[in-house]
Amino acid sequence: MLHFLFVKLIQYNHDTFGFLNALLYLSSRAILALVTAILISMALYPPVIRWLRALKAGQPIRTLGPESHFEKKGTPTMGGLVILFSLLLSAMLWMDITNRHLWTLTIVTVGFGLAGFLDDFLKITKKNTQGLPGRYKMIILGGFGMAALGWHHWAALQTGLPHISVKAATELVLPFIKVKSSTASIAWDLGWWYLPFGLLVLVGTSNAVNLTDGLDGLVIGPVLTCSVAFLALSYVTGNVIVAKYLYYHTVPGSGEIVVFLAALIGSSVGFLWFNTWPAQVFMGDSGALPLGGILGAIAIITGHEILLILMGGVFVVEAVSVIIQVASFKLTGKRVFKMAPIHHHYEKKGWPEQKITVRMWIISLMLALLSMLTLKLR
Repeated sequence: MLHFLFVKLIQYNHDTFGFLNALLYLSSRAILALVTAILISMALYPPVIRWLRALKAGQPIRTLGPESHFEKKGTPTMGGLVILFSLLLSAMLWMDITNRHLWTLTIVTVGFGLAGFLDDFLKITKKNTQGLPGRYKMIILGGFGMAALGWHHWAALQTGLPHISVKAATELVLPFIKVKSSTASIAWDLGWWYLPFGLLVLVGTSNAVNLTDGLDGLVIGPVLTCSVAFLALSYVTGNVIVAKYLYYHTVPGSGEIVVFLAALIGSSVGFLWFNTWPAQVFMGDSGALPLGGILGAIAIITGHEILLILMGGVFVVEAVSVIIQVASFKLTGKRVFKMAPIHHHYEKKGWPEQKITVRMWIISLMLALLSMLTLKLR
């Protein structure tokens, strides 16, 4: 909104308002979005935490979980709502609101946030860990996921392909391959099959991030490292000159995602201030489900669906550990891990919670750096 206002003021009287041009640069708006999101979240969390405590909106603890978690009973949850509020407000203030990708990300953020809120609300009111039944959760996630993909595909068709290296909305980009003379050399066009594939990316990433959210500060670390990596990749795909120099594909308008990611980083940092061990607030499904959906949506928009597997390796391992555990128990009656997701396995082995969290952060940072190598290894 401020971007739109500044443009109108400059057009109205350049001599008077020309100085506002400095605030229209992508880098300026990204920094301002990051700072704005941090300030909003840091200001909101103390009163929100007090309010949640007054409402007794504490996180229910599984009786079969690690014993060390029992002392966390009653810690306020649904802190993810502040992440979403500060993220969307900051993004709306500093992004170009006519950018089509903003609205794709907004649909995912609001829709997946709704599913997470309903799940948390039912857990709190019923005082158990069941929450929203899985089938209803998947219906909400699937519905909003299809809405976001439908908008993304329709809006892409209106944009056209002004350059031969532009990624079409239904193409799956292959990492580590140079863009030379045609899109066929970098991507595989899935056609209408891209819609179920894209939905799998959105819902799968959302649930993988949700499964990772089990220790104080654990999930927000990989979210931050993925966001920083996507920030660099989004800038390249949105800049034709830089993309051409690096033999990279381009996505019209994706440079604006840099501002959205900066806001996401700022809101995540603000949350981490209060979520680091010992946590004063949990994000709950209200935060984990939409954060995963956002990462999946950005991967889809920028053409990094395959790369997300490497970048979000921590999320992948957490989700796969649950799949392996369930499959093994159903087929053989035996468990592979002491407890799933895998971070609980290491807790059961006696690792301190802080050690598991920091080591996951380090692994996630290394994976994010490896992902960014695709900018040069072409």
